[in-house]
Amino acid sequence: MKHHLRAISAIATNTVRDAVRNKVLYILLFFALVLIGTSFLLATLSYVERERILQDVALASIRLFGAAIAIFIGVGLVHREVDRRTIYTILSKPVSRVDFLVGKYLGLVTTLWIQLAVMSAGFVAVSLASGAPVNGGHGIALALTALELAVLVAIATLFSSFATPFLAACYSVGLYMVGHVTRDLRALGALSDAESVGVLTTWLHRLLPDLESFNWTIEAVHGLPIPYDQVAWAALMGVGWCVAFLTTAALVFERRDFR
Repeated sequence: MKHHLRAISAIATNTVRDAVRNKVLYILLFFALVLIGTSFLLATLSYVERERILQDVALASIRLFGAAIAIFIGVGLVHREVDRRTIYTILSKPVSRVDFLVGKYLGLVTTLWIQLAVMSAGFVAVSLASGAPVNGGHGIALALTALELAVLVAIATLFSSFATPFLAACYSVGLYMVGHVTRDLRALGALSDAESVGVLTTWLHRLLPDLESFNWTIEAVHGLPIPYDQVAWAALMGVGWCVAFLTTAALVFERRDFR
């Protein structure tokens, strides 16, 4: 057990070091911070609810660019090692494929959470500079954003375990977009006269990740009460999806032939 933990820790550390050298990550982070700062200027154009407009745009920027980093860095997790032939060296050592995959996943999640902390600091700075209140609701919204990013990395890890970066990115973006509309699809299906449509949309909502359950931006920005039971359920569901996607990725990766 200790051997596996050491291997996972070493791979995760190297993944963080490799990720922070990726120029794409800094480009996306730069634009995220610029957009967060721009939200201050956008808010000045309105005479009504300036603080809410500022925070709404800033939180949306954090979620959007966080997702972009998670997907477009995550889809190359395995491919980069295969392309550079370093995976043969790694797997020739007493490191299992599962250790390799979990280490890569944890390393990228750690990198993303560091980036999220930087963007969150920018959000707090801009909010305080404009006089907008920052409370526990914003903390909950950002914490669930962190969990959503962990789920997205797990999705990207799954697709990167068997597909090329381009296809993995397409699959990940598609699942990300669908994951944010499964609730709406279920609601539309319930209004349909065709029973089969309602059944189909209900099962889609059950089988696909409900990523909208991590979005509490409106409640945080408008100071609305956030039901803790729903937050707890979203957290439990997020952890469950991470485990499910990583387990599937490990099963696929174990059977992959690198020759």
